[in-house]
Amino acid sequence: MSNTATKSAHPKGLWVLFGTEMWERFNFYGMRAILTLFLVNSLMMKEEDASLIYGGFLGLCYLTPMLGGFIADRFFGNRNCILLGGLMMAVGQFLLFASASVFGTNLPLANTLMWSALGIIIFGNGFFKPNISSMVGSLYPKQEKNKLDTAFTIFYMGINLGAFLGQLICPLIGDVKDAAGIRDIHAFKFGFLAASMAMLIGTAVFYFLKNKYVVTPDGKPLGGLPSKNDSSDFEEGESQKAVFSNKALITAVIAFFVLGATIHFQLGQNLIYSLIYSSGITLAGLIISDSSLTKIERDRIFVIYIVAFFVIFFWAAFEQAGSSLTFIADYQTDRNFFGWNMPPSMVQIFNGLFVVAFAVPFSMLWDYLRSKDREPISPMKQSFGLALIALSYFIIAYNVKDLGNSGLLAIKWLILLYLIQTAAELCLSPIGLSLVGKLSPKRFSSLLYGVFFLSNASGYALAGTLGSIMPATGDKFIKAQELGIDLQGVLDKKVVPTTEQLTLLSQNQISDHNPVFGGYEIHNLFEFFMVFVILTGLAAIILFALTPKLKKLMHGVR
Repeated sequence: MSNTATKSAHPKGLWVLFGTEMWERFNFYGMRAILTLFLVNSLMMKEEDASLIYGGFLGLCYLTPMLGGFIADRFFGNRNCILLGGLMMAVGQFLLFASASVFGTNLPLANTLMWSALGIIIFGNGFFKPNISSMVGSLYPKQEKNKLDTAFTIFYMGINLGAFLGQLICPLIGDVKDAAGIRDIHAFKFGFLAASMAMLIGTAVFYFLKNKYVVTPDGKPLGGLPSKNDSSDFEEGESQKAVFSNKALITAVIAFFVLGATIHFQLGQNLIYSLIYSSGITLAGLIISDSSLTKIERDRIFVIYIVAFFVIFFWAAFEQAGSSLTFIADYQTDRNFFGWNMPPSMVQIFNGLFVVAFAVPFSMLWDYLRSKDREPISPMKQSFGLALIALSYFIIAYNVKDLGNSGLLAIKWLILLYLIQTAAELCLSPIGLSLVGKLSPKRFSSLLYGVFFLSNASGYALAGTLGSIMPATGDKFIKAQELGIDLQGVLDKKVVPTTEQLTLLSQNQISDHNPVFGGYEIHNLFEFFMVFVILTGLAAIILFALTPKLKKLMHGVR
């Protein structure tokens, strides 16, 4: 059947991809919610080891889309990679289910199954993630590419709806405690099984509906084997195959190892972060070296690179939700929510709720502004997103300024922060996905999505670095007082602690000095949050100032 979108409707294929991505995000975020608890409580790992595994796992999940995008563009095609990735992730989750089923009788086998599962999920995500995003843009005829911002906002709602459901259901059945607060360590397997079933549902949805709905505006199947690409699918004069010289490939390999070694040894980053950063820079350079690129294509790719760079700062600030903001929700927030003392880990769930609630209104806003010929171009929308996240941190910084060491932040301020950050996210993340779809040469589409996802991974890495500079919160001062130590005096260098006191502080994971960032000492939460205000605020101003130049480099694409 024809997939041509009417003036008022989106192609039905968008809803197929929406549903597929929703179930995949259910699978991924549901598993993430209980993974570290499983590692600590069932596989008997230390919390710091579980955290290292989790961080490495997440980083690699955003590294492998480069490989998946390359294989799709050159060999297997989008749809085959989506099916392969979906099945691999379902198998990986089932192996976690098996690991959670046998740990009580065979711990070595359980550990082997766990490592195998994470490896399979990492590569499955790499095959799945860039390819489903790259297919959204191909659903629309050339004259309707201006609908992509709206389309990706709707698609993004599917991502967050799946994430919300996964974070709700998998912990509900997989992280179970009795009335006495004792955790049932055998229940984790049901959370992993639910995640596996969700991925199988998503894969089945795509498999059975892809031929009917996931088609071009002319009704031809989308995402088939690259060898069967129809020249009519490409822009006039556009090359159908990348051309990398041997010199470019050799240079890329050398650059990868040199950059990796420099980042690891000179900048002190761990191996996974070094791999992420060096891979992103190397791949970006390799793509731009393609001799078949026209000037217009190269200019548009540069726009993707510039925007991807600014996206790093957004995610570095946004991803504090799982670290510093959760700690503050735990230690220095009055979590009374209409008479219910909300768990600190649940406060961030408001982001998912707000995305689901506001994704459609935002898409309607873009449609309305487009109808009035007043729609901002994509980089300008993203500068608005950075400005909004700076505003959210300024509000929270102002409200923690006078808390001291024992005051509690009202939960309404964290909810407001997540509301503003959701608006920022909807101005930036789906718009970024859309921009890659608009500007990518078809032969590089999936690969450039891989590069864009690497900016997410880099943002997560920077988020970890920034989260580590959070100063001592109220619980640390209370614990130090119980130990007979004036922590504030120690931090202000007015009190010199004894060797015994330093040992006690270390044993209780309390630092005897304030963190330092960029040569400046961070004394309190106000200064900590102002770091994010300054970083994202400057990024917003610079990106906004670059917008006229980027508009020229986009050559007519909005």
